[in-house]
Amino acid sequence: MVQATSPAAMLQTVSFVLSVGELQQLPPDSGAEVAFAGRSNAGKSSAINAICGRHKLAFVSRTPGRTQLINYFRLGESAHLVDLPGYGYARVPAAVRAGWEQLLGGYLQRRRALRGLFLIMDIRHPLTSLDRQMLDWLAPTGAPVQVLLTKADKLTRQAARRQLADTVAALARPYPGVEACLFSSVDRTGVEEARAVLARWLAG
Repeated sequence: MVQATSPAAMLQTVSFVLSVGELQQLPPDSGAEVAFAGRSNAGKSSAINAICGRHKLAFVSRTPGRTQLINYFRLGESAHLVDLPGYGYARVPAAVRAGWEQLLGGYLQRRRALRGLFLIMDIRHPLTSLDRQMLDWLAPTGAPVQVLLTKADKLTRQAARRQLADTVAALARPYPGVEACLFSSVDRTGVEEARAVLARWLAG
């Protein structure tokens, strides 16, 4: 458990720790972890940077599929943010994709320290089959999920709200309890909401 504090103060301590490419390389399964997952080029790294108030904490690439490792960032004394590999990039060789899936699925299904998952979806292409696979992997664990519909600034306000309502409705029956909100690292829509969710999970 992480001692309750303001999200802004908590995030001032965040720093990169290590990258791992195999489940056996994961650090001890203790403390509290909050993970970020998302389809390649959905804006995951930009979302992490915006939430943490840093410009270059997580590497942002215009090349989909760049994040191939699990990246750990220390938050305080016993908590970590975990940047999971992006998924769904078609040009990656099948063997590499299979390795990513094993890494992602193994982490989400077995990690006892996991307190919650931010699932990043481009608001223009939400709830792909691979997004649903992430939710299916995590569902048996009971860990909470917050969907961030990124790049909300790409749509009009009305269109963004309509897409949010449609996504919430699509999530309701197969994934009860999964929440969603609009997010933009450009105009900072949803940043404070995501920080509050992060603080709640880590304090729980």
